[in-house]
Amino acid sequence: MPLSKETLDLLARKGMQPGSPVLVRIFKEESELEVWKQRDDGRYYHFKTYPICNWSGGIGPKLTEGDRQAPEGFYEITPTLMNPNSKYYLSFNLGFPNAYDRSWGRTGSALMVHGKCRSAGCYAMTDALIEEIYGLTRETLKAGYPSFPVRAYPFRMTDERMAALKKE
Repeated sequence: MPLSKETLDLLARKGMQPGSPVLVRIFKEESELEVWKQRDDGRYYHFKTYPICNWSGGIGPKLTEGDRQAPEGFYEITPTLMNPNSKYYLSFNLGFPNAYDRSWGRTGSALMVHGKCRSAGCYAMTDALIEEIYGLTRETLKAGYPSFPVRAYPFRMTDERMAALKKE
């Protein structure tokens, strides 16, 4: 599906192009997914924050296949990881395990950002939200960029949150 008129209008109001590079950030504890788009000055600017409908496991990385844990880490999404025919409406595979995950012996497969609001180790969105997110990322890849980054964090790493976790 093409991007909606509302999405295109918001992109224009924010000085962003549909095909410009995109960055996706996920914050588990807050259950939020953010989309950032690059403007002509080369910097990324916040486009929109979406509530994650469902994710499974707890704070911390995915360790083994079947642990029902949603991954944390830095992933690059290529066109082959996009799935417009997903049984969860639309999806993109995170590419877990990446090289870092493999270096720690972590295992797992088919870990996605997808629709249908159900999760067994994925980040599930409502169908309406994944439609917009998928469209925004698809447009970047259609414009010729080879990939887009997804950064999945356990929580927002604010000074206050980090101080609260600091071991004395």
